[in-house]
Amino acid sequence: MDFALNEDERAWQLKARKFAHEEIRPISLQRDQIPDPRHTWDWEIIKKGSRLGLRTAAVPKKWGGHGIGFVTQALVMAELAKADSAISKAFSQCWKWSHLIAEFCTPDQKERFLKPFLADDTYVLGSASTEPNSGSDHRLPPDDDLKAGFRLRAERKGDEWILNGEKCFIANGSVGKLFFVSARTDPNVRMREGTTLLMVPSDTPGFRVGKVFNKSGWRFYQNAELIFENARVPHANVVGEVNGGFKTRGGSFGDLELAANALGVCEAAVEMAMQHVKTPPPDGKPVIEHQVIQLKLSEMHMLTEALRSYVMRVAWEMDNAMRGSVNALLVMNFSTDVIQRVTHLNMEIHNAAGFTMDAGADKLVRDGIIWTHLAGDSVQRMKAARRLVK
Repeated sequence: MDFALNEDERAWQLKARKFAHEEIRPISLQRDQIPDPRHTWDWEIIKKGSRLGLRTAAVPKKWGGHGIGFVTQALVMAELAKADSAISKAFSQCWKWSHLIAEFCTPDQKERFLKPFLADDTYVLGSASTEPNSGSDHRLPPDDDLKAGFRLRAERKGDEWILNGEKCFIANGSVGKLFFVSARTDPNVRMREGTTLLMVPSDTPGFRVGKVFNKSGWRFYQNAELIFENARVPHANVVGEVNGGFKTRGGSFGDLELAANALGVCEAAVEMAMQHVKTPPPDGKPVIEHQVIQLKLSEMHMLTEALRSYVMRVAWEMDNAMRGSVNALLVMNFSTDVIQRVTHLNMEIHNAAGFTMDAGADKLVRDGIIWTHLAGDSVQRMKAARRLVK
């Protein structure tokens, strides 16, 4: 097998690496330590990255974007995440939904939303799915419970949809300019048959941002509550078909996105541990000479390289239109296990003396914990098992 990168992939990787080293890394810890979650966001770093194409990288070239493939996307996400996982996610969150705009939206919708997105360095995207009373049910809704899943209601009145309800923990929630909102449009059928996806701009009447959640990790990344009180959305903003929201919500990019991000965090942890054990102590035995440290370092490297192989395999499959692969579902589960093990091993290596704490190692652990609250869970494994036996 040929593992070599082509010229374009290598160029994007190097561009992301340079930006991460020169722009992201110097501000990462400082932004992480800001107490108020509303103030951790930094528009300057977003605008700088956007001018390099990092916000619009996944938009097809025919629509004015860069049209980079999934392998390239994985490379860029990992490089950015090595400097700061949350900042990497802030950029790739826009890729996820620009994929959807390009694939499912009408020419009119592309004109109204994709063109402004391409032109504005501060135009970031979000998706509103999770609700206070609907977590995993909206990803694998039970067939025998019509009430399971989304509670946000959308009722049509003329050429508008009236939305009432709330979403929580929404990505880019307090900073996004456009959200893809999943709403129940037919409460008398199962969620899969009664959900519609609507594009909701942040200035929509009746729509507002609630609280911004204070998280232990991913502190730069904004997760907020979205509140809809008779929010009026034009029918022209429906993505795909009415009650066909599940047909347009699909795709495996989110799984690859988070796994590639985890890879970058693991790479950062390995590099940090390597640097630490190479640093001569003021007295006593060099850290690398301790066998337990050698075992931990080797395990970190092994797991990180295994994750790299898995991520790049899935990216290659997606570039080659192998979208139904079980690998795409399970790569996030694997990354969830790996990132937490690798970041904890790095913390243990830094805390070998038993009384010190390294701020950088601590941040990687806190960022890694976020993966336990993402989609790499038992629901994902059940979905994969069902696909395996088809």
